[in-house]
Formats: sequence, structure tokens, C-alpha cells
Amino acid sequence: MTFYSATQSVPPFGVLDTLSQASAHVLAFVGIIGGVALGVLVIWLLVILTCKLNATSDRTSESAPLLNPDQIRAELQRDHTATSDSDVLLCSVCEKLDFYQVFLDGIPETEEIPLDSLSSILQKSYQCNFCRLISFHVRRTWMLDKFPDADLSGIQCRLLSMPCGCLRGPFYPPPKSRCHRLHVNMEGLVDFWERYPASRATAGSLSIYLMQEDAFKFGRPADLHGRRMKNTVDIDLVKKWIKLCQENHGDECHNVWRMDDGEGKNLPEYVRLVDVVSMALVPALSGCRYVALSYVWGAVSTEYRTTTDNIAERSTPGGLDTATFPETITDSILFARQLGLRYLWIDALCIIQDCPRDKITQIQSMDLVYGLSYLTIMAAGGVSARDPLPGCRPRTRTPKQHTEVVQGLHLCVGLQDFRRLLLCPYGIRVVGPIKRVHSPADGYTSLSSKSTLSAGATSSAKTSSPKAGATNSPTAFFGIRVENTSLRWTTLGVTYIINAITGVTNALAIGFRLGDPTRVFHCGMILTDLHRALLWQHNPYTPRARRSLPDRGSLPLPSWAWAAWRGAVDYTSEHRYLGLVNGSGEPSVVETFVDSWYIVDHSGTTVQLDVRRVSRILSLPMTEEEKSAYSPPSGILDPSELILDIHRPLAPGTLIFRTTSSHFNIAIRGSKENDESSVCLHHGLFDILSTTSSPPIWVGTAVLPLDSTPPPSLEFIVLSRTGTRRVYDEQTLGYYHECVLHVMAISQSEGLMQRVGLGVIHEVAWNASRPEEKVVFLR
Repeated sequence: MTFYSATQSVPPFGVLDTLSQASAHVLAFVGIIGGVALGVLVIWLLVILTCKLNATSDRTSESAPLLNPDQIRAELQRDHTATSDSDVLLCSVCEKLDFYQVFLDGIPETEEIPLDSLSSILQKSYQCNFCRLISFHVRRTWMLDKFPDADLSGIQCRLLSMPCGCLRGPFYPPPKSRCHRLHVNMEGLVDFWERYPASRATAGSLSIYLMQEDAFKFGRPADLHGRRMKNTVDIDLVKKWIKLCQENHGDECHNVWRMDDGEGKNLPEYVRLVDVVSMALVPALSGCRYVALSYVWGAVSTEYRTTTDNIAERSTPGGLDTATFPETITDSILFARQLGLRYLWIDALCIIQDCPRDKITQIQSMDLVYGLSYLTIMAAGGVSARDPLPGCRPRTRTPKQHTEVVQGLHLCVGLQDFRRLLLCPYGIRVVGPIKRVHSPADGYTSLSSKSTLSAGATSSAKTSSPKAGATNSPTAFFGIRVENTSLRWTTLGVTYIINAITGVTNALAIGFRLGDPTRVFHCGMILTDLHRALLWQHNPYTPRARRSLPDRGSLPLPSWAWAAWRGAVDYTSEHRYLGLVNGSGEPSVVETFVDSWYIVDHSGTTVQLDVRRVSRILSLPMTEEEKSAYSPPSGILDPSELILDIHRPLAPGTLIFRTTSSHFNIAIRGSKENDESSVCLHHGLFDILSTTSSPPIWVGTAVLPLDSTPPPSLEFIVLSRTGTRRVYDEQTLGYYHECVLHVMAISQSEGLMQRVGLGVIHEVAWNASRPEEKVVFLR
């Protein structure tokens, strides 16, 4: 037997070291190869998975609108069943609603679903998500802290749905059903407004939207649903809106005021623009795209404005020093750059502020400046030029968006209506009326840049520009703008106001195809619709002070024109006579009484006006009241009737027409109707009392000035017919349909009459007063 020793079976130390090193290298190499292979495998799997997800996503986004409605309904019912058990934060009323079904099929207005009284909904806001959504809107916009004892039990909320549009384009074929938003109507607000007149600014309804993250559940694109608000404006989204408008809206949004008039599409040579690249003032180039800014100046220093001293320096490259500019201006420059637009129009920079001739020329062209702008930035939330454009830069806005989860769906209350955004502290400046309607694209973001789509919960709203034959009248259209701008005009010179009005009226005349603006408007009054235009009211808290034209000595502007008076005015419905604070709506005229209107023009010539007539619809057979209705004088005036005194020519702006007049006693109302707050009143409610009966009968109501001791009686002239209640003694005079007449209280001196106030009088009382036919010379 042979034995081998250990030394015989073990290689020498050198050989062993060599083998160990070789084995280590081999193992390392194998590990590297394995790692690489594993990495390739992982990457390959990720690519495959990503492709599948993208394919699924593409199929969902492109084909979702074409999904079978029955399939969607079945899938939603499955989801609803799975989530309803955990969704317990609903009251007994809301839990009976199938919100999936509502957003899928909608609720017609004829099938409104009753919810509950508003007071109950507010009480349930701590236990019900949907009630909390409604309550959030009401508490935020109604300012209920001002009415701590208000009784809301009479206001009933009802739920319906309204379509919120559908996208058009190659990626979204017309769907079989439109997307819906919820709409909560509130019944009983009229009685609430009558008890609390100061609350009439509150909206009578609200809209609730499905958020974008749940759009896929209905097979619809996310674009049409509410999006999450960010701290800064999404510039790419704004660009998308503008592009969508350009490609899809065409002439509906492009230069809506000047589509058919054949005029040039360029700004006049004298208009200046800010070049945001060279930072200099430059003449407007032919056909250039520019942004226009609408903002409130406020109480800021004047050093940033262009004057005769710095215009030369500012016309050279680098001449505009942003270090002296307030934030609204600098943010607008930044925003224009972000949009890739080079030119910007800002009134404080582009108009020489201490040069009267330049100001007059530029201001009268405001309709062109805003009409031809590529888009308009509206700084609706600012109270002065020092305020930043919210969302233009970080930390300049805090989104106030409230969302709730209801039956697994994320819901939010829509942003404020665009018209309410116009109610900024100073009414969107003096040329505000133009800015809403002139830019080709329209909508708003939080900084209110004009673009195609709304940045609230909807995103497909088109421009609402006036068209010929549209139901909205130029008076109603302009009346809202008068309310929003007249407050700021309290401190402005009359020449500035008249020039600014010219820019507005030029635009309206073109937009509504009314003809020559100089024949259609006078001091901001629409002469073609005088029956309604004359029904403006003073803001009750504004002192009554009349303006005069500086170039005509002490000659005042005509008293019948709202621009003749300092302070805010408004066009509101006959609810004004129920409570002094502004009502909602606009004045109603159901029958006009003046056959022929005349005005003395700027040359001193008396010309006849073309005023629209409104005829009353009578019953067949006629009722007894209609048979004994007020019968106005008719026919055109004889040339001799147009002369008051052959030795004294009539002043321009004198309005001449034939109507009837009568005298009535007046008595101021009690403090309950006239003293709604501690603010000093300058106009108040008065009872109009008959002079033919004893004791006197309350026959109507008027709003008259309180600045001086009112006389015991006034002369009134009749204008038109309307219909309202609770403005006279109904028990004595009775009520029937449209039994009230619009009247104007006047004072008279040497045959010339002046407007004192407005009122309404019962028709029976007017006829009983034995009115006299009279040719009125109203100045």
C-alpha cells in the first residue's frame, strides 16, 4: 500500500496564488456578464410595460368619447357599488342622489330635483360633503356675516344639470352626449332681497363641476372638466387656449367689431407700443401682434408714467427702466415675454400723460387699441398698479379652490362668473367696457388674461360678442359697463370722460351696426334706445353734483345724461323702488309713449332721432283695464313747436319730445327703507301722493335727491310703461298686469326742464290727475 503525504497532494505556494487570482478574475467576469444581462432584461421589461401603458392610455383618450354608453353605465355602477359603502359623509337627502347617473345623463331643467332649504344645507355642511360644497360658495360670496340674523329658510335649493360643451377636432369626434355640470337654483331669493336689499348682489345660483381626474370614468376628455389650480399660471395652457381659438373659432372671435366694415386692420401711426425686447416705446408696426393691459391705476406715484420730459429717452433702446414701474406693469411685461409676444400696450406708458393733445387723440382710439389687440390682460383683482398679476410669479396668489369627494367623484364649485370679475374696486378703469369684448380671444385665468378658454372649471367657452339682431340690446350691454365704470369717473375731468366715452361708443356703434356714432350717442346715452337709456339711477351714496364743459364756460352737460353727474350710476330693475340698495336685472319697458324725439346737435341744429319703439301686447278681447289705459299724444312735432324762444337758441344736447305732465305731492319714506347702513345717503325713496283725494293716496314711488330740502310737490312727465308691485297702495288702486308707468321728476326754469329723479306711478292715478299734454325741452 502506498501512502501519499499531504505535501505531495498540495501544489507549491506560487502555483496556488496564481490559481486563486485566476478564479477571482473569472468570477468577477461572470458577475459582470450576469449583471449586464439582468440590466438588459429589466430595461426590456420596462420598455414593454411602458408601451402597453401608453397604448392603453392612447386608446382611452382617443376612443373614450366613443365608448358604448351602456358599457360606461355598467362600469360606473360597479364602481359606485364598490365605493358607496365607504362614502358615508352625505346627508339623508344627498345620499339618495346617484351622482354618477347625473353626470352621465344629466337632469333636465323641467325635472329639477329638490334638495332642501338653504338654511338646512348650511346646518348640514359639517356632516355632508355635498352640502358643504354649496355652503362654501354661499358663505364666501353672500357675505352672510353682514346678515347674522338673516332668515334663509324661505330659500329652497333645487338641482339640475347643464351642458358644458364638447371639444371639436380630430382627436375628439362629436360625442353622443355632452358633458354636464351641476347647477343649483335657489328659489325664494326675491323675497329675501326685499327683506334685505343690500344682499341683492348675491348670485341666485351656482355651478358645480366634475374634476379632471375623474373624467376618464365617463369616457370623456379631461379638458372639459375642472382642473386643479396651481400657484402660478400655466403658460403652456394659455398658449393652448389661444391656439385653439385661432384654429377653431375663426371669425367668431377674430376682430369681432370690425369684420365687415372694410376698414384697415392696423393701428394708427400715432399709437405707441412697448417693445418688451428692446425696452423702448416704438410706433405701432403694421399688422404687429400686441398685448393690451387693462388695470386700475390707484394711488401710486406718477414717476413711472410717460411725460413730455421723458418721452425722448423712452423712445430709445433700454430707455424704459422697470425699476420705477409698479408690479402690475412689470408682471405684464414678463407675461408678454412668456407668451413669446414682443409688443405691449399700457396706457400710462404709451400715452404722454401731461400732453392734452396726445391724450385726446389716443383716448379716442381706445376702440382700435383694444379691438385689434392679440389678447388683453385684465388685472381684475388689483386695487392699484402696485398689485402683482396673481399667478404671474411664484408667491403672488393663493388658490382658493374648494373640492369635495362625493360618491367617489371629486367635485368643485366653479369660479366667479366673468361679469362679476368686472366688479373690481374701480370698475376696470375708464375704458373697461371695450376690453371685455374687443380682443379676439376671450376667457380668463386667475390673472384674467384674455384667452379662448375659461381657467375655472370649464374650458370651452367662446367669445360672447354682440351680433346684429342678437337678443341683448346695446343699452343693456352698455348699461352694465356704465355701472362698472362710473364710480371711478367721480374724480376725473369732464373732457377726459367725454373722450373716453367716444372710444366706447365708437366700438358699440360698430359692434351693433348702429350707424354713425355721432348720430347714435350723446354723452354716453344711446339715442336709438332712449326709452331705456333714460332710466339710469344715481348711486344713493353718491353726492349729486353736475359737470360742465370747460370749453363752454359754465354750460352744464344735459341733466338727462348720466355722464353729466359726478359719482356712480346704475341701470337696475324696478326693484330699486322696493329698497334703496341696488337691485338686480335691468329696467323693463313694455310700451313706449313718445312718438317723436328730437335733439339739438353740436352745431345748434335740431334733428329728429330714430328711436326704437316698443308696442304692448294686448289681450283679445281687451280687458276693462286695457280699454281705459293711458293714451299718449302721438304724431311728429310741427317745426314751430321745436322753438322755445326765437331770441334764445337752444343749447346743444337739448332733448325735445311731446308727452304729458302732472303734479303730485311727495313724502320721504321712513328710515327702514332709506337708511340701510350708517353711510350718509344722498338719494332716498319718496312716496308719490295724489293731490285729488283726501286723505292723499299713495300712488307711486320715486328716488329723489336728499342734498337739499325737497319741495312738497313735484312735476312729473310720463316716459313709458312697466310692471311691478308693492310700489303703491294696491288695496286702493288695485293691481293688474303692467299697470305702472315710468315717470321722470323735473324742475322747470324759463321753459327748460331739468331731470330731478325717476319714479313709477300707477296708471289709474296718472289718468285721474288730469295730465296736460306738453312739449318738453329737457336740458
